[in-house]
Amino acid sequence: MENKENKSKPQGFLLYIAWVVSLIAMFGSLYFSEIKGYIPCELCWYQRILMYPLTLILGIGTFQNDISVKKFVLPLSIIGGSISFLHYLEQKIPGFGGIKPCVSGVPCSAQYINWFGFVTIPFLALVAFVIIATCMFFIKSKKSVE
Repeated sequence: MENKENKSKPQGFLLYIAWVVSLIAMFGSLYFSEIKGYIPCELCWYQRILMYPLTLILGIGTFQNDISVKKFVLPLSIIGGSISFLHYLEQKIPGFGGIKPCVSGVPCSAQYINWFGFVTIPFLALVAFVIIATCMFFIKSKKSVE
């Protein structure tokens, strides 16, 4: 009994870390758009569409200590990270934006923030998606915990 409890504690801790990261990412995006007044571009919306459900799914998984949420969280975080990476490349590499140009509103190559010369909003989203995916990779499935 004690052995199973010790194995589930790191699992719960990883769930908790992933949930906190998703909360920070969600509230950060809301801060940038609602308080700072930055209008999200099309790719930013796709990233939000993938991040916001992670907050709910990881929150439920954390409070119920349910590691089975991994099967939902991992695909969302990998897809979201891919979109963030594409968006970051579009901002930082000249000529890369021609692959899928944004057609309405703010151009996806716009950089509202550029901290230290490389930290932009898509970079922050990419970091969040990578941390969440990494936490999910280290969560063992129920079969290997038993």
